[in-house]
Amino acid sequence: MPPNPPPEKTPDGHFVVINGRRWRATDPDVPEEVAARLRRHLMAGRRGVRDAKDGEAERAARGRVQAAKVALGERGIPWWEQSGEERRRRWEEGLGRLDADYSE
Repeated sequence: MPPNPPPEKTPDGHFVVINGRRWRATDPDVPEEVAARLRRHLMAGRRGVRDAKDGEAERAARGRVQAAKVALGERGIPWWEQSGEERRRRWEEGLGRLDADYSE
């Protein structure tokens, strides 16, 4: 089975289009190794939401999803409105907090 092609992007690169709906694109300046680690946190958070047994567990999992998406630039201040230094600080600090809070 061939791999899925990357999603369509808007001409400015700020959004991806999936099934006709626009979603904020990941910050293209996030180094691939960092982005991969953030995506692992994102997927673990999503699994945590799915598997949560109570409200506290669900809130914690949703917090992990939110933190990963902010660090990736998909939520929070739009990455294209931030300086290079602000963008770097966003993903470095976000990954540091996620790694500290959710060491596996």
